[in-house]
Amino acid sequence: MRLKVASYNMRKAIGTDRRRNPERVLQVLREIDADIVALQEADRRFGTRAAVLTPHLLEEHSDWRAVTVAVRAASMGWHGNAILIRKSAELVACAPLHLPALEPRGAVMADVAVGGAQVRIVGMHLDLSGLWRRRQAAAVMAQAAEGADGRPIVMMGDLNEWSRQSGCLRDFAGGFRFAPTGPSFHARRPIARLDRIMVSPDLDVVDSGVHSTPAARVASDHLPIWAEIARA
Repeated sequence: MRLKVASYNMRKAIGTDRRRNPERVLQVLREIDADIVALQEADRRFGTRAAVLTPHLLEEHSDWRAVTVAVRAASMGWHGNAILIRKSAELVACAPLHLPALEPRGAVMADVAVGGAQVRIVGMHLDLSGLWRRRQAAAVMAQAAEGADGRPIVMMGDLNEWSRQSGCLRDFAGGFRFAPTGPSFHARRPIARLDRIMVSPDLDVVDSGVHSTPAARVASDHLPIWAEIARA
């Protein structure tokens, strides 16, 4: 098994020029060309929480489909978290994950079969509070391990962790390895590694990085990160 995964806080498609442009986000995703993508802030914040990347956009202008984790009819994700998979991939199972939270937060999980192998994907956007981030990290790892049945696990998203090694990073490091990506925030001058990709010990990170192109630097205030992974 060899896959390319990516994580992207797309900021509801509002770019650094303060304009909302979903097509620009889709352009960035096509540049990365990952097999599986975890998105954060994929839905609008108020009202019906409508998906920013509409089903029509994905169907007509991409090679991905959204995993069905949405609770609201108009949404793509759960608390803004969504997962995209190749149209050729098989979705085995999926679920929204409920996290302890001071502010509305959640995570999403999907078991995906690609090329005859299965992998468990978790996408998340953690709290601004360090105490709640650690509680959420514990909840995510517990739910990801439950029923995994030997599937390798990839966890990714915006951890909102500014420290380099402490806080929830230390908690995740107890069971997962971090892909060496790099600073992804702010998109125009990246100084913080808020976005992370983590893999279970049965996976190797073959290559990884931060996707910094002219389109990516304006499409959101976060740069997307990516990793190529293989079964160890």
